Formats: sequence, structure tokens, C-alpha cells
Amino acid sequence: MSPHVLVLGGTTEARLLAAELTARPGVRVTTSLAGRVARPGALAGEVRVGGFGGPDGMATWLREHAVDAVVDATHPFAATITANAARAAAAAGVPAVVLRRPGWRPGPGDRWHGAASLDEAATLLPRLGHRVLLTTGRLGLAAFAHLAQLHFVVRSVEPPEPPMPPHTEVLLARGPFTGVHETALLREHRIDVIVTKDSGGEATAAKLGAARSLGLPVVVVRRPALPDGVTAVPDMAGVLGRLGLGRP
Repeated sequence: MSPHVLVLGGTTEARLLAAELTARPGVRVTTSLAGRVARPGALAGEVRVGGFGGPDGMATWLREHAVDAVVDATHPFAATITANAARAAAAAGVPAVVLRRPGWRPGPGDRWHGAASLDEAATLLPRLGHRVLLTTGRLGLAAFAHLAQLHFVVRSVEPPEPPMPPHTEVLLARGPFTGVHETALLREHRIDVIVTKDSGGEATAAKLGAARSLGLPVVVVRRPALPDGVTAVPDMAGVLGRLGLGRP
């Protein structure tokens, strides 16, 4: 019987992994998407959209669809689905692996300020600047809604959800972005501080180099910890090794 791999997706890594696995003879792949992005990119293999109904619902789905392995390739900040997937895989007796791209690391000239949450990031902003580029996604803007004295430029793929700060401009855009583009954007909007999550990857990293070149502070929200007993691999090779597939 062909092995059936469930990929919890929504990231570039998940898309590339689905393509890699479906290209292997005898491997069946289903990618699960939360449905938060209106127009997701094309995916190889089968696709399901929507939640599972918590860890119990996911465990039931794994059993009913004869899943042989789970790969959690969700966003590094998708803490709830990561916790649910770990519990569901254990309950269903299915091996699971977490794929997480490496986080960003500051270099010479960077002015980074770490924050454990969006709320903590909001407390840092008034002493760092007054015109903020906020690149933390469309959710969670409520943490900044009380900062009426600051001006926010919010960039996200989908329209952000209220409540939002009273002085907010919205830029709808999807990476990757170049350093030239990011430097021009920061200058055009007179940005003097950036807030970002430590998503890692290259698609949105150019803003960090642009901030360095302009001497701007960056508030970096740290990733949530993985559930107890769960470890991550940083790349596709690690996933294939855990699944016992290796390179063809």
C-alpha cells in the first residue's frame, strides 16, 4: 500500500515538500491548509482546506484516511496547530516531524530589540520611534490599537482584521521583496522603527538589511516554544530522513 503523508501547510517549505514527495513513486500526499489565505498557490498532490476540530478531530482524520506520517510545515508562529498536531499524531500512533526554517540572527550594525509577544513589542515602540512599519501579519493588530500617538504602516498579504491603531495605512503585498524595494519603502513612508516576527527565510528578510543600512531599530518577536518533547528539523533533507525516504 502506498504511504500516505499529511503535510500541514501554508508555507513555501510545505509547497516544496509536497512537490518533492509527490514526485516519488508510490507516495500519496495530502496538504492541509487552514483556509486563511484567499488564493493559495498551486500545490502538488491532494489538498484539504479547513480545521480538524482540535487534536481529537485530527486524530480521527488521521485514522479514517490511513495516514502513515504527519509533517507539520506550518508557520513558525502557528503554535496552536503545532500543539494539536503533536497530540493528534501521538493519539493516532502516527510518526510526526516538524519542519521549521531557521530563524533570523542579528549581524554587525543591527539594532534589534527582542520581544516575547506582540504585547511586549507594543510596550517597546514609544521609546524607539513614531512611524512604524508593522509586518506581523493580518492578525494581532489589537496589541497596538491603543498606541494612538504613533503612525503605523501595516503590510500583509490579506487585509488586516480590526481593531487597529487609529493612525494606520495598509499595504497589501506578498514577498519576496528586494533590498532596493524595502529601502525605498522605508524612506517613502519615513519609517523610523520596524516590528516583525522572527519568521526566518529569505522572502521577507530584505527589510532587515534595509533597516541596518538606514540605522533603524527593529523589534523582533521571538518564536513560541515547541511543545514538550517535540523537536524540529530545519530543511527538507531532515524531513525525508525522518520519514525514511532519503534522496532518490
